[in-house]
Amino acid sequence: MPTRLLEFLRLFWRLASPYWKSEERAMAWLLLCAVVALNLASVFMLVQVNAWYNNFYNAIQDYDQPGFVALLWYFLLLAAVYILIVVYQLYLNQMLQVRWRRWLTGRYTDRWLSGQTYYRMQLLDAGTGTGADNPDQRISEDLRLMCDQTLDIGLGLMNAIVTLGSFVVVLWSLSGPATVSIGGVELTIPGYMVWAAVAYAAIGTWLANLIGRPLVRLTFEQQRHEADFRYGLMRLRENSESVALYRGEAGERARLGERFGAVFANYWQLMRRQKKLTWFSNGYNQLATVFPFVVSAPRYFAKEIQLGGLMQISSAFGQVHGALSYLINAYPAIAAWKATVDRLTGFEQRMLDSEQRTLRDDRFLFDEGARVAAGMPPVDDTAPGTAAPVLSVRALDVALPDGRLLVSGLDLDIRAGDALLVSGPSGAGKSTLLRALAGIWPYGQGKVTLPPRSDVLFLPQRPYLPLGTLREAICYPGITLPADDPRLASVMERCGLAHFSGRLDQTDLWAQVLSGGEQQRVAFARALLLEPALLFLDESTSALDEPSEEALHGLLQALPGTTIVSVGHRRALWRWHRRVLSAEGHGRWALAPTRATPG
Repeated sequence: MPTRLLEFLRLFWRLASPYWKSEERAMAWLLLCAVVALNLASVFMLVQVNAWYNNFYNAIQDYDQPGFVALLWYFLLLAAVYILIVVYQLYLNQMLQVRWRRWLTGRYTDRWLSGQTYYRMQLLDAGTGTGADNPDQRISEDLRLMCDQTLDIGLGLMNAIVTLGSFVVVLWSLSGPATVSIGGVELTIPGYMVWAAVAYAAIGTWLANLIGRPLVRLTFEQQRHEADFRYGLMRLRENSESVALYRGEAGERARLGERFGAVFANYWQLMRRQKKLTWFSNGYNQLATVFPFVVSAPRYFAKEIQLGGLMQISSAFGQVHGALSYLINAYPAIAAWKATVDRLTGFEQRMLDSEQRTLRDDRFLFDEGARVAAGMPPVDDTAPGTAAPVLSVRALDVALPDGRLLVSGLDLDIRAGDALLVSGPSGAGKSTLLRALAGIWPYGQGKVTLPPRSDVLFLPQRPYLPLGTLREAICYPGITLPADDPRLASVMERCGLAHFSGRLDQTDLWAQVLSGGEQQRVAFARALLLEPALLFLDESTSALDEPSEEALHGLLQALPGTTIVSVGHRRALWRWHRRVLSAEGHGRWALAPTRATPG
């Protein structure tokens, strides 16, 4: 077996096998065995129908009317049993497909979301052009296709093998020997119809593979281009307001046209290749209809077999030919299946690379809920109190993916109730420093000691609003409140969201309904409800006017024991912070106290 095929099968097995060893394995194997049994039963019924051909056409040839009527009733019985088998084979097969897909979807979604893999993959793939594109499509569409196609192709192949084994015996016994003369030497070929079917199918399979081989690559590319085009449409919908304000319709039309152009161009190649394969496969199958009559006609006209025998030979040859020609007829489906498996194995490999790189290269040491070692002096000797720091940073280096250093050797202690402002010009690395403290930025090294994650909250410049109700958006990600909790109404009023109180349980696209400032008010409402021990603000009031900014920061000052780290440009923020960490360039940062009022 070729090395490439062995490698592909190994990757496919790594992809498919976990389900058959999972907690659902008992039901999975039960369903598979039932489907296989019904598949075998359907082949058995085809053998019975093949025998019926002999008796039926002999009854016609012998003008046997009672036998003719009896055989019609017998056929109805065979047909009814066959239909019952086929219906439940399809039903149980679909049940197995959807259960397999449900398990795989849960597994891949968990892996994609765990350890911020979804975010780290995006960082590691940025600018490389080698990443796993469109993970949403791979989880939603490719997993479905893999389950459906694997079972369909696998059961189809098994059916072909069983059919071949069953009807080869029938065809061998019916066809008898044939004598041919080659160079004056007579050769007797036993079961010559079997060898004719094998030769016919072998030549056809070789030609089909020669013509259809490029379909695998073209199908892979088609799925990728379709997903890119769909993603472009989704991006336009999510950013419709910004595009409308920019009057960017012409540019969006051009970009969408370019993406659909790739879809069209690849599909055109796919069409041309499928046309060639269809020309061949249809001609091949049409010729197979008359081929058994041509080969067996001499015996019929020599009166060695009856009409029923001729028709039974034709039916048996058709089954043997169909089984041997399975790869020809299923070639487009196999090409699509291989492209799907390639996309999924590539996606899984990128997740594995991200996980392994995180474990191997992540030189950040996060100590959640622990305290700084005794005797380690704080950077700010003027900080009030003697309590251990809520946030401690030691020898922290933060870099860009290209290696450029943004933070070098930073040591920092922030105590309970303290407020630190991170300041500096755009591009200095303020937001990247917060990402490193959050544990989602993989480029750097150092030790960070902070409270447990449940006591830490990050408010980015553009808050995330999940799909669902406004109540769910405000309580994101895991704030649990009773439906009648008065705190929610109070917090909404204090954050300037009281006019939305009547729409709390309304489902809408809140990321589009709410303005940028209102979305930032929602983020502050989350902070007031959660009352975290450590709160990070990344330009969290950039969309608000200064009076609103002042009011919201005033609310945060009232939170008992909350330590605040803010990123911002406005000097008006200085009054709400005790110290400022300023970027000086070349990875150097300076810590100094702020003045009581902006200067």
